[in-house]
Amino acid sequence: MESIFKGSGTALVTPMKENGEINYDSMAELIEAQIAGNTDALIVCGTSGEAPTLDDPEHLEAVKFAVEQTKGRIPVIAGTGSNNTAHAVMMTEEAEKLGADGVLLVTPYYNKATQDGLYAHYRTIAAATKLPCIVYNVPSRTGTNIQPATMARLARDQENIRAIKEASGNISQVAKLASYLDGSFDIYSGNDDQIVPLCSLGGIGVISVLSNVAPKETHDMVMMCLEGNYEEARKLQLRALPLIDQLFIEVNPIPVKAALNMQGFHVGSPRLPLTELTDAHKETLMAAMKEFGCL
Repeated sequence: MESIFKGSGTALVTPMKENGEINYDSMAELIEAQIAGNTDALIVCGTSGEAPTLDDPEHLEAVKFAVEQTKGRIPVIAGTGSNNTAHAVMMTEEAEKLGADGVLLVTPYYNKATQDGLYAHYRTIAAATKLPCIVYNVPSRTGTNIQPATMARLARDQENIRAIKEASGNISQVAKLASYLDGSFDIYSGNDDQIVPLCSLGGIGVISVLSNVAPKETHDMVMMCLEGNYEEARKLQLRALPLIDQLFIEVNPIPVKAALNMQGFHVGSPRLPLTELTDAHKETLMAAMKEFGCL
């Protein structure tokens, strides 16, 4: 099985103008900076991209723009998940038409599906597309945890369900998942503070917030792991922890948009109900960025 990508996939923010519209000039700058920084894939219109407040036409326009700007240099993975299975199917089909290289599918939120419901949800979406699908497990946001046995069942029964973005934070769960899958399925870390631990269990990369502001270092951390250089990877992981902590000092993507603005990318403010980073947190974020060397 060929992996969708190995390394660091950036969970790209969606830049906004002052009037709230998507800022495509800034998005182009971000994409070029990511590619120049050795990022291995772009994930657009996910959590960091404020997908919950994008309507369908602008969501798909953002995917289209990213595909066209990237020009095949690295994979573009579109966030098309929903707690409405039919809506997720429609968005996935549209993303495929627009040229996306894969889709990221968050576990259904609020509905709180059973494990059988999750299985049926993902199989229904995957059956509607030829694109490789990444399941996104983030119980802290969705209230639903996809169990390792369910994930293994999906990997076995649906050929294009190819990977998981595992953001449960539960390393024991990741270990169990890895033992069930036995290398036949790709695991990406969904937590920047667990890149090295997850790679040590057989993970092949990260879908990252950190890489928005530190693309080269995030890519390098994964590659050190994949090359077996865990000592240097560990050092980089620990050095990045203060910055990672600040990037989640308020709910993502509030801090990372502030960080990118500090770097001069003009990504604007988040859409309501998310708000600007507080002044006190801006100071601690700026200090952490300077200490890490990305400002």
